[in-house]
Amino acid sequence: MRSFMLAVSLGVAWLVLGPLCLWLLVRGRAVDRVGAIATLVLLECGTFAMDAVRPDTPPAHAVAAPAAPSCAERMPVPRSARVGREIVLTWAAAPRECPAAEAVVRSEGRKMLLWLYEGPRVGHPVGRHATVLTARHQQVFTLPIQVRNGRATVRVPVHAHARDILTDGRTGRRIPEHLVHGA
Repeated sequence: MRSFMLAVSLGVAWLVLGPLCLWLLVRGRAVDRVGAIATLVLLECGTFAMDAVRPDTPPAHAVAAPAAPSCAERMPVPRSARVGREIVLTWAAAPRECPAAEAVVRSEGRKMLLWLYEGPRVGHPVGRHATVLTARHQQVFTLPIQVRNGRATVRVPVHAHARDILTDGRTGRRIPEHLVHGA
């Protein structure tokens, strides 16, 4: 909600101050021109800063209404990650674990943000998709879940480097990781 209000305020500022600054650049004195240029620079900086103020969760995907749910919709929190040629995420399995999960990966510098979604519509033929790259360098995968000994595992086909910090996208907490050499 804050980012929405910031965007509206910035838009109103552009609508009011933009024409005023242009008028001062043409008709104003030297001091007025300097003030107009400074105002336009600040408005432009505010516009660039809007990209840094984005929602914590990626946008939801529109899919058809699912049939009767065979598993509960939830957002599991990864308890550990194994890094190699792919990222292997594990968490405590639910009694009715879904057969597929949607993994969203977004890289921000050295941080690699990960979101997991489970639900009856994930893996549905209408919702199934391959890797999708968006303007925010975000990758979305629909992947099978493997359950063994009460632990659910999903393999995300993204190569992470040892220097990357795997982070849960919802909580912002680092996911404990185990580096696999030669994998």
